[in-house]
Amino acid sequence: MITPFLNCLYISLPLSVCWPKIADLSYALSLAKLSSVIHTKCMATVIILVAAGFILLAAETVLPGLIAGLLGFISLMAAVVTGYAKLGVTGGHFILIVVLTGLMIGTVAYFYLFPKTPLGNALVSQSVTGELGAEKPELLDHTGVAYTHLRPSGTAIIDGRKIDVVSEGNLIERGTAIKVVGVEGLRVIVRVNDKNN
Repeated sequence: MITPFLNCLYISLPLSVCWPKIADLSYALSLAKLSSVIHTKCMATVIILVAAGFILLAAETVLPGLIAGLLGFISLMAAVVTGYAKLGVTGGHFILIVVLTGLMIGTVAYFYLFPKTPLGNALVSQSVTGELGAEKPELLDHTGVAYTHLRPSGTAIIDGRKIDVVSEGNLIERGTAIKVVGVEGLRVIVRVNDKNN
């Protein structure tokens, strides 16, 4: 029964001539049903790939190493390629638009909504761990002692605290009395404390 069908393919005759059963409506419906099953399985594969891609990209926010993000991106690309290969140009375009729209919505949600969620608050530290101390105007005109040699920078003890200081350019020996003459951002400028000043 298969031989006439293969002969028709080889010599390019109409199938109804070589194989009269092809004209039978029930046989045509069974071929359509088979095509529908294949189409449904392909769509299921694409949907699974898209869902897995978005889940893996979302998991990347809490999993270290960039592995989940790469697998998610590969899964999304495989869904688009499968769509073009199995569903044609229209199906591929539709899947590509769904993936790109999902990526845009996910990006906006990640940057605007995620930091406001409890999980986002738990992952992002809001506490200050130290003080920069850029401006210290309270040190102006205070006196202290050079804790290290100031060549021109070093450490001094002013009001019982160790402070990083810079001399006006001259070398100041360790243990010399100093006076703060200026504060410029992070720089605390000192000079030797003469009793006359």
